[in-house]
Amino acid sequence: MTTFVDRVVLHLQAGDGGHGCVSVRREKFKPLGGPDGGNGGHGGGITLVVDPQQHTLLDFHFHPHIKAAGGVSGAGANRDGANGKDLTVPVPPGTVVHGEDGEVLADLVGEGTTYEVARGGRGGRGNASLANTRRKVPGFAELGEPGDRIDVVLELKSVADVGLVGFPSAGKSSLISVISAAKPKIADYPFTTLVPNLGVVQAGDQTFTVADVPGLIPGAATGKGLGMQFLRHIERTSVLVHVLDAATPEIDRDPLADLDAIEAELSAYGGLEDRPRLVVLNKIDIPDGRDLAEMVRPDLEARGFRVFEVSAITREGLKELVYALAATVAEHRLATPEPEATRVVVRPRAVDESGFTVEQDEEGVFVVRGAQVERWIKQTNFDNDEALGYLADRLERLGVEAALGKKGAKAGDPVRIGVQEFDWQPNAGEFVSGPRGTDARLEEESHRASASQRLAARKARRVRSDDELLHMAPDGTVTTLANAKRPVLVTDEDDEDDTGE
Repeated sequence: MTTFVDRVVLHLQAGDGGHGCVSVRREKFKPLGGPDGGNGGHGGGITLVVDPQQHTLLDFHFHPHIKAAGGVSGAGANRDGANGKDLTVPVPPGTVVHGEDGEVLADLVGEGTTYEVARGGRGGRGNASLANTRRKVPGFAELGEPGDRIDVVLELKSVADVGLVGFPSAGKSSLISVISAAKPKIADYPFTTLVPNLGVVQAGDQTFTVADVPGLIPGAATGKGLGMQFLRHIERTSVLVHVLDAATPEIDRDPLADLDAIEAELSAYGGLEDRPRLVVLNKIDIPDGRDLAEMVRPDLEARGFRVFEVSAITREGLKELVYALAATVAEHRLATPEPEATRVVVRPRAVDESGFTVEQDEEGVFVVRGAQVERWIKQTNFDNDEALGYLADRLERLGVEAALGKKGAKAGDPVRIGVQEFDWQPNAGEFVSGPRGTDARLEEESHRASASQRLAARKARRVRSDDELLHMAPDGTVTTLANAKRPVLVTDEDDEDDTGE
């Protein structure tokens, strides 16, 4: 038997964007080929789509982790990486998506309704896209942005025309089992039904659905019993049917008291005042039940309810009840527009939104917050000096350095942007083209020797000191020192001077 699951927590991970590529075109007879690093592909997103064939969230209960594919990194020869494949996840109609803080993100009703719940990361730009008049051959590329990693709660609110409500053991499961093909669990003890049951009922040429909501008790709207867990399943019903036990063995209970108690819980839950209501007096096959039903029926009709005396065992009165429900549902459908696919309106922030704030926390760290600056931090390779210089130029143009100065930041003060914390150094002049991957403005802070420094060191090793000069022996042979690199001939005059003659 399929388990009914109506609430799950999903752990979603959208795909990361691919990294950009650093590449320079090398071809025979074309020494100045220029940069040709391609862009990284975008990561795959995760989208929920309403599928009428889905009736439960059971699959997510066993597989709560969903991950989309990441983008492929770019390559040389201006080859862009492939985008990660988007994931489409089917959910039942009536699924409500909640954020981690309980905020309702989307209410998915209607076939084909979609909602992108996790967005994939943007791919990083390659050095071909970053080239400009100042940086003709960039020695760096942007990193791909990470995709969304969020947890969401899915809640299922059944979409049914008729909702059966009542105390435990009032006979709701027995009633739905005889008017439809549903086969709920039926037993002679309270709270037999632990999950809502859905049944399809045929009345002439009209078809409607009935939901059997697990038994309610006083205090259900505040969490007692199973009511709070399943009251949401009657929010979308068109008609409410009170199933009252006319043969209850409990002395302190009677149909009128049960009706008042359930109405009090529905009122406390809220949002159900406008639903038409019918009353079913069940179990009239028992003599005491029939007598009690005849006694309370006038009082119920005086309150304005349509009352039906039925027996799920002998099926007495069921035909009249079914056709009355069909007529009530038809009236409600005529008065209510046909439900359309939910139009989910998402208003994300602009990718290039330039707003930012600068605040100093209790530890003295200057914290810069802003969508754009935090995105730049994610795209920067902090192991590349030229990439750091490029980031510094962008922050300066945006006004971050000026804002830090106004807040009292000085050179060497800690600054945090996103997850990256560093010691702030004001931008020192304009970028000057140099060896790829380097920035002359950062040479004082870099522990890695530049290309010019390495070249000078190699030349220095080739210079020999005076004590490494080669000498010629009297017999005309050349004598060299062990660490000499090449022979050096000495004239006779020099030789005479050396011997003292």
